[in-house]
Amino acid sequence: MKTIITKDIAETRAFAREFARNLRAPVTVALHGDLGVGKSEIARTVIQTLCGENTVVPSPTFTLVQTYAAADKKISHFDLYRIVDAAELVEIGLDYAIQNDITLIEWPDIAAHMLPTNTIHIDISEYGAGRKIIVR
Repeated sequence: MKTIITKDIAETRAFAREFARNLRAPVTVALHGDLGVGKSEIARTVIQTLCGENTVVPSPTFTLVQTYAAADKKISHFDLYRIVDAAELVEIGLDYAIQNDITLIEWPDIAAHMLPTNTIHIDISEYGAGRKIIVR
């Protein structure tokens, strides 16, 4: 477990860029935290680090999943906030992504039964003007 304290959004993005450089598929990253705490910002920065800083990364809140191609890897970005029935997870391809992609999951609790034991969990909370980020 590692704890990082950031003082502002720039430092939070710097954390995400450094974190992204070590990701190799298949890997699952579960992003935990309250609404508006920065889960999407960390996911966006990871994706832009791997796919190019000009990559447009919309929130998958309504599409549920967005996919990206980065060199020899595929990135799947899920937002499970609106999922009410865990059976929907297979329909949107979560099981396939977990087995093959760099998979970023916001609001992962409903998928807890599907997450591999080696899932990287990132807990994000407010800490002054910055964030407290716990990687476990």
